[in-house]
Parts: sequence; C-alpha cells; structure tokens
Amino acid sequence: MNALAKVLRWPASDADRLRSALWTASEIAAATGGTAYGEFQVSGVEMDSRDVRSGDLFVALRGEAMDGHAFVQKAFANGAVAALVDRPVDGPHVLVSDTSSALEMLAAAARKRVQARIVGVTGSVGKTGVKEAIFASLERCSRGAAHRSIRSYNNHVGVPLSLSRMPPRSRFGVFEMGMNHAGEITRLTAQVRPHVAVITTIAPAHIENLGSMEAIADAKAEIFAGLEPGGTAVIPADSPWFAQLRDAAVARGACILSFGKAEGADMRLLDALPLASGGSLVTAALTTRAGTQRLCYTVAEPGEHWVANSLCVMAAVYAAGGDLGAAGLALASMGGLKGRGARLRVPVPGGHALLVDESYNANPASMRATLGQLGQTPATRRIAVLGAMKELGDFAPGFHAALAEPLLAANVDFAVLVGEEMTALARELGKGLANPLGKPLHFAHCADAGEAISALEEYGLAGGDAVLVKGSNSVGLARVVAHFGAREG
Repeated sequence: MNALAKVLRWPASDADRLRSALWTASEIAAATGGTAYGEFQVSGVEMDSRDVRSGDLFVALRGEAMDGHAFVQKAFANGAVAALVDRPVDGPHVLVSDTSSALEMLAAAARKRVQARIVGVTGSVGKTGVKEAIFASLERCSRGAAHRSIRSYNNHVGVPLSLSRMPPRSRFGVFEMGMNHAGEITRLTAQVRPHVAVITTIAPAHIENLGSMEAIADAKAEIFAGLEPGGTAVIPADSPWFAQLRDAAVARGACILSFGKAEGADMRLLDALPLASGGSLVTAALTTRAGTQRLCYTVAEPGEHWVANSLCVMAAVYAAGGDLGAAGLALASMGGLKGRGARLRVPVPGGHALLVDESYNANPASMRATLGQLGQTPATRRIAVLGAMKELGDFAPGFHAALAEPLLAANVDFAVLVGEEMTALARELGKGLANPLGKPLHFAHCADAGEAISALEEYGLAGGDAVLVKGSNSVGLARVVAHFGAREG
C-alpha cells in the first residue's frame, strides 16, 4: 500500500463529521448573548482590520487609544463577512453590549465545544518557541487537526482571540500565556483550562513589577490553577525554583512531569552532541510508571537552550497524548521565528554574513543564552547588537553591566549597545576588558536603532561575519534587521 492510500484509509473520528465553518451567526449570538443581524458563516476571527482576510468575523474592540468601530467598514472592504459590535453598523453583524466581554464569551464557547487536548505554555524565557514546537509536533500526528495561538498572542486579548479561532474539529490546542503582574495568568488559565500546563523556565523577566524571583515563580505557577482534573504539570527540574513549582502543582492535584539534566528528571538529558549544521543530536530518557524508554532525535535550532527546550517539548507532547516520533521530526525541521532566532544570509562585501534575528524580546537569561550561542557560531568576526532589557527596575544597572562577561566569553569583536539602560554595560566595557585571548572588545553606545544602523554601516559588515541582534521589542531593533535583512540572498 502506498503512502497516499494509507492517508486515505486513516481511521475516521467523530471530529471528522463536524462541519468546517468556524462560527455561524446564530452560534455567535448564542455564545455572546447578542443579537444577530443577517445570516452568515465565518471562517476566522480578527481584531485588526489590517489583518482581516476573506471570511473573517471582525471584532471591534475598544482600546485606550483606538476604537475598533472606526474600522468596521475597512474590515468589510478587506473581506470580513460580519462584525461583532456594540452599536449598529451597515452590514452583517452581531450586536452586543461590550465587545471585549463578548470576545471572552466566544472564547469560552469555543473551549467548551471541542474535545481537544489542550496545552498551556508559560515561562520567563522560550515560551513562544516551545509553543510553536509543541504545535508542530501535535500537528504532525493529528493530520493537521492542531490549533495554536499565533505570534505572541498571550495576553488578556490575545488568549481569548486565539481560543475563539479554534475549529471544532481540533484534536489539540496549544496556547501561550504571558504576564507582567501577579494574577494575570490566573485569569488566562481559567479561560484556556489546559490538560497540560507547561512552565519553560524561571528567569528575572518582569522583576521590576514582581520584586523577586520567588514572586516570579509564584506568578508563573498560577497556570496550574486552571488545570483540568487529572492534568499534568510540565516543569523544569534544573530550576532553583523546581520545588516551589512542584508544590504549587501538587496542591492543584496535578501529575508532575519534569524535564532537564537533573538526576530524577522524568524527561532527562543523557547526551547532546553538536552538529555541523548548528543543531544538536539529543539522547534522552523518559521515565514513567510503565518504565524507561530512550529517545534519540535531532534539534535543528542551535544552542544549549534549545536542547533544554526540546526536552520540555517532548515532555509536553507525551503528556498530551501525542506521538514522540512526530515530535522528533518536528524538532529536526523547525526554523527560527521572526524576531526569535530567524537566521538570515545577508550578502556583504567578500561573501555573506549571518544575521541572527532575536529582536523581539530580551532578559538576562535569554541574553546569556544567545550570546553563548554566538560564541559557538563559526565566524570570521562576531558582532552583537544588544538593545536594552526592560522591566528590570532597580535591578537594571546590575543586570546590564553583567552582560560584559558573556560578551567577552563569546569572543565578540564589536558590540553595538542601544538604549539608555545600556550605559551600565558601556561603563563596564569602557574599563578596557579583554576576552580570554587577550583581545579588547570594541563597542559603540547608541541612543536608538537608527544610530545602531549607522554604527554597523561605519564598522562595515564583511563575508564570514556573524551578527546577533537582540533586545526588548520596544527598543525597535527590528529596524536593524529589516535594514540589513532586505539584502538577504
């Protein structure tokens, strides 16, 4: 029997008999308590009129600066078949008293109607990449019947929007949850109601708002509050806050599935060999009540942090009832995400330079990890464009100054420091520090992304260079990537 015949004879499920439309007018009205004007079916849900596609429901949300009702007609022009509004409009719509509340009610209806296994993902570092890898794994083993939150839709708007988009045929759903303050994940996990709750790691992101690492761990552990009965908590065994996370999960009646290098980790790293392609060949052991099995798989993404991420992915896929073979294939074929590890080949004098786009986010842990990977990247010269790390409060000067050590350890030739917070690092590097080979690190301190572009142009990229661009999103280093990445070839 050939491969096509096997696919055609794939066993049917109850979900296969469901209709393919996402929502009908009557279903939206029933879910939101609104009134439908017109008969329609929608294939998607969108809140930004610029992103509307043909067949979408446009949700007119009120924001602090913008009111989505002002863009309803633009949404219709872009292909929306209906709108969710709090005032009558020209065109098919569902009228509700409050569109934000209505979106949450639509999300609740979407969550209630599916029989899918739901995975919730949070953590200080790596949650978007891990979420994407879990999704890719589950999509492979479900004939495309997996759903996930796109990009970093992980807040009080992004989570209900992502849930409302979940097709009734879904067999798996993977949702990212983020926070800036205590209590925020509690609200999000109550909407997601995961069967598997994943914490990637605990690191000093948002420490300005939370005050301590223990408080950050507590805030992340809020994800366990929404676990379905009999659910599983996937937590990092190597974390200093492992016991704190474990106890919080146990208090919610969760099963524990730990991952990491630590002795006793349920998904334990045995070995990781670097590959010429930049990735890793990983050997791990999964220990459950049924016994221990050994896994061997390839991770395409470079870096030790992705070895750890892969253990987390494998644990989550196992807990969700997915296929570990499919997970191995997904990890072997994943590429970096825009702003989160995408690798661009930029033509420059003398050949090509490698540009690593990590411009979307930065905190002390992720900075160290990516600088470590830069140090392992074969290159004629290594260049780091580092933007300020936000939401560190009074801890900011110390954390920024501490980046001198991983910069020097990575044998960086030239560093471009962007933002006022980088003054502490500039002061540290100005002491004439040298790398392990005795070579001083040259640097420029710039006010913004525009100055950073000028500094790089003046320095002059050449064939064989490896350039890391990383910083908090608000610093705007995506401009640097766009400027040089436009030459990609």
